[in-house]
Amino acid sequence: MDKLLTAVLEAHGGLPNWGNVTSITAQMSLGGVFWAARGWPDVYSKQTVTLDPHREHIVFSPFTAPDRMSVLDVAPERVAIATRDGRIIEERFNPRGSFPLPFLDGSTPWDAIQVAYFTSAAVWNYLTAPFVFTLPGVEAREIAPWREGAQTWRRLAVTFPKTIANHNADQVFYYDDAFMQRRMDYSPDVTGNPPVAHYAYDHKTFDGFVFPTRRRVLLHDAEGVANQAFAPITVDVSDVTVDRR
Repeated sequence: MDKLLTAVLEAHGGLPNWGNVTSITAQMSLGGVFWAARGWPDVYSKQTVTLDPHREHIVFSPFTAPDRMSVLDVAPERVAIATRDGRIIEERFNPRGSFPLPFLDGSTPWDAIQVAYFTSAAVWNYLTAPFVFTLPGVEAREIAPWREGAQTWRRLAVTFPKTIANHNADQVFYYDDAFMQRRMDYSPDVTGNPPVAHYAYDHKTFDGFVFPTRRRVLLHDAEGVANQAFAPITVDVSDVTVDRR
């Protein structure tokens, strides 16, 4: 295993401990102008998010109505919108193939299934990092460091297999001297592959594991420098509960 990844895993709670985790529940809100441009303003305010840390299964509640939730599973990829008692309102297999392209950031609408897929795949990966990097088929290696202001951040280049629903296959994760994630770069396929610089702040420990509690999704230029003046997506986490066997 890459030496940087080994240190990052230990700093976030340890891989042996992660093996005993059975579920994660987070209280969070997602904001920013991105959602209104898709036709869903405030769709992700005050969410309860529950996930399986070892397979890609995640539930958002409420979703589009007080009594509804969204569910993402993979192998095969499927998104369902259901009532709280489990009645299926709508479902779609291979939701990734349904996104409209070309994508216009300010005006391309998405339906509820598309919104649920994009967010669910993203948040599952956010909340399971860095431990998701140890799953079969994922490759992680240290690359050249990055200078951010007065700080130097070490970086992991991570390639995800098609078996993991994610923004795109090749991503880069940045870590400070304490091995905390400070930034991640990716280019979401379903939004036309824009150059995203996703910053992570306010790391807190919940039940023995470290999670960033404030995230800001920015864009970066050809040199990798982020536009700090505009965050089309924000993610704020107020609480996390980690259940173990």
